[in-house]
Amino acid sequence: MGFYKFLLSRLLTFILVVFIGITTVFFVPRFLPSDPVEAFIGRFTAKSAFLEPAAIESIRKTLNESFGLQGSIFEQYFGFIKRVIFTQDFGPSLANYPTPVNELIGRALPWTMGLLLISTLLSWLIGNAIGLLAGFRKEKTYSKILEAISITLYPIPYYIFALILIMLFAYIIPIFPLSANFMGSGFSWEHIKSLLVNSALPALSIILVGTGWWVISMKTLSSGIAEEDYVHFARLKGLKERKIMTRYVLPNAALPQITFLALQIGTIFNGALITEFLFGYPGIGTLIFNAILQSDYNLIMGTITISIIAVAGATFIIDLLYPFLDPRVRYK
Repeated sequence: MGFYKFLLSRLLTFILVVFIGITTVFFVPRFLPSDPVEAFIGRFTAKSAFLEPAAIESIRKTLNESFGLQGSIFEQYFGFIKRVIFTQDFGPSLANYPTPVNELIGRALPWTMGLLLISTLLSWLIGNAIGLLAGFRKEKTYSKILEAISITLYPIPYYIFALILIMLFAYIIPIFPLSANFMGSGFSWEHIKSLLVNSALPALSIILVGTGWWVISMKTLSSGIAEEDYVHFARLKGLKERKIMTRYVLPNAALPQITFLALQIGTIFNGALITEFLFGYPGIGTLIFNAILQSDYNLIMGTITISIIAVAGATFIIDLLYPFLDPRVRYK
């Protein structure tokens, strides 16, 4: 019975977070100063011949219907909630009419997933390995050096690293391209090679900053756990330092790191906006950036809604799994 009460409370929290997030995503773009329909009509009339006012009014009415902008703000809101919950339909993109938002997200999501998922996992593994070693052997000189490097790296925004990497390896030493240019398709060697070359710099900029954070957090956790009584008792039993580190310190220090990893994986669906834009990478971040510039309500709402659901879903799943990872935790 305790588990079901715990599950119900977490499920209600998940639903509430998603509901508040979707509501916020709907209303915030409405405060933007530009009108997406008028912007679309302006672009359309600029490229075509003269249109009668009646024809323009007919186009305006059709667009308002297609984009769910008819009626009062609350009628639009309930229509949006109904579409998202029951049909998962965000409507057509305003800037790429009549292409559906779902199709644009479907094209961009694999690029972001491939880049950020691999970068996040690599930075997590590297950072935790270095942080564990630095925290467990904190009196060693190399531990202090690793900590100093991590503290230096962590506060620097990832897009600053991106600019530095572009200047160094795409301009001064032109090993990588200035902007992403993918060749070939499918599983051909040409496409895989192009993918690796064009993803190297954006991935490296994310890994460097991410690793710094994981090193700092793991070092803090492991150095505290290394002073616990059961660790001292393990030393008194004559266990090797390596075994103490991997069997006693690591399992306890890794639990909070697993939680943070789940949350970071959830934010992958938001994309690395500035990094993707700087490298011309065709991911969710670039999609969101262009949607904001073009006041594309539907695309903004679609991308951010997916991100909200992903983060809330990752938190919900880790809440359910945590008691299995840590026997000390119970469903209470």
